[in-house]
Amino acid sequence: MASPNEPADPIAKGVIPTAKQNLSDLLKWKQRVEVTNDYRESSCEWQTPEPLKNPISLFAQLGARDWVFFICGLLAWTADAFDFHALSIQTVKFAAYYKTTNTNITTALTLTLLLRSVGAAFFGLAGDRFGRKWPMVVNMFAVGLLQIATIYSRTFHQFLAVRSLFGLFMGGVYGNAIAMALEHCPVNARGLMSGILQQGYSLGYVLAASANLGIGGSTNSWKKVFWIGAGFSIGVGIIRIFFPESKQFLEAKKNGQKKITAHAFWRDTRGMLAQEWKICVYCVIMMTWFNFYSHTSQDSYTTFMLQSKGLKNAAASRASIWMKTGSIFGGFTVGYLSQFFGRRRAIITSAIISCFLIPAWILPKSERSLSASGFMLQFFVQGAWGIIPIHLNELSPPAFRSSFPGLTYQLGNMISSPSTQIVNAIAEKRFVQDAGGKHVKAYGPVMGVATAIIAVGIACTVAVGPEKRGRKFEEAPIAGVGAIIPPKDIEMADGVGEKTLHAEKAVEIRETPP
Repeated sequence: MASPNEPADPIAKGVIPTAKQNLSDLLKWKQRVEVTNDYRESSCEWQTPEPLKNPISLFAQLGARDWVFFICGLLAWTADAFDFHALSIQTVKFAAYYKTTNTNITTALTLTLLLRSVGAAFFGLAGDRFGRKWPMVVNMFAVGLLQIATIYSRTFHQFLAVRSLFGLFMGGVYGNAIAMALEHCPVNARGLMSGILQQGYSLGYVLAASANLGIGGSTNSWKKVFWIGAGFSIGVGIIRIFFPESKQFLEAKKNGQKKITAHAFWRDTRGMLAQEWKICVYCVIMMTWFNFYSHTSQDSYTTFMLQSKGLKNAAASRASIWMKTGSIFGGFTVGYLSQFFGRRRAIITSAIISCFLIPAWILPKSERSLSASGFMLQFFVQGAWGIIPIHLNELSPPAFRSSFPGLTYQLGNMISSPSTQIVNAIAEKRFVQDAGGKHVKAYGPVMGVATAIIAVGIACTVAVGPEKRGRKFEEAPIAGVGAIIPPKDIEMADGVGEKTLHAEKAVEIRETPP
């Protein structure tokens, strides 16, 4: 049956032609979509976005099982963020505890971010081959135990070693969490659910900041926050044990073959990398910008309020909580709107608006003003971020939706890993005069200039990048399992009307070439 949509030119070939086509498509309301029939024959057409639906009706489309997997993925990502921010928001306490500088303490954040890509590769590939369940369980238990090991690190070097190991295991959480959470969601609800899921990161920050506020500002109080984080992570791992493997993964495996050999899996992996390396490179560049965006605008913000604005620990913690509350609202709002307006348009708009908010973000002095401006800036920073889980899933090769998003995200994290350390190093060596004439560390100007540059970089990169909004990846075979293409009828040349099979049996092909 012919499609009612207007046909479009094929996807361009080559980096420059593709970038030009993507930029041109950004200015068109309809979306260029590549459609594939049952015989793997592809063509492109223009499709009009579906109108936005009431969020409540979108929530109602998810069944009880769908919600279980989504909430479990959200909790895992929230615990992951709590454990990371338990250090970043207590930098001053750690510096006092180990008798060193804030910059030296942020070396631990750099090491964590550097090594997360290794964990993302290992646990992501494990999730694509063996399923989402057990790699996540191992991840969460290991992360919790390493939080406890941090508490018992007596020297600064022991502390750095433990946080490096922590990065290895922390890196494996993201890919499996978002694959498990989103693959059960209806297509038209994925923008909204992606925005909510990504804000597990902000929720983890809010919970860590709340814990920091509750336990006070004494030097040794950081240990209590780490005990809470350890219990949270191990608890999520225990909860995941009691729920089955991802339904989609089991069905895809059942429809293919019961046992996936290592040879078949790695053959498909090599084939995917050979065929999709350009999109891999693009996603790593995009995620490098995004990770600079979040870490530069938030990791040193508590330190900025303490040392540049003179706020007390309680006031700085409250302002941080309001800032990340803005992130939560921005994430699901912009994620929801991206389902209609487009992933790239929503990201670019959010990035540009955040640029204009920077002066209001760094100039105020009072707790209330810093809370309000922080709320608004992070609404758009994390609004852009809220689209990332589903955007990466849609751009991913369908059989690698655990490893591809996790690895590209964490490689971006690795490249941007010095961001917090760079901000602290520059700010601690330069001073600016505040409204009262006092010279304070230049955290505000450093974060403001860096965030503006990064936001412009995101807008330019995403403008020339691809978009596959609404891509239906839920029925794709898993890596190492071939897809079966049905035989196609071809009319005989004699015109009698008889038909013969193109092949006597179905032909097995794979997602990627061997």
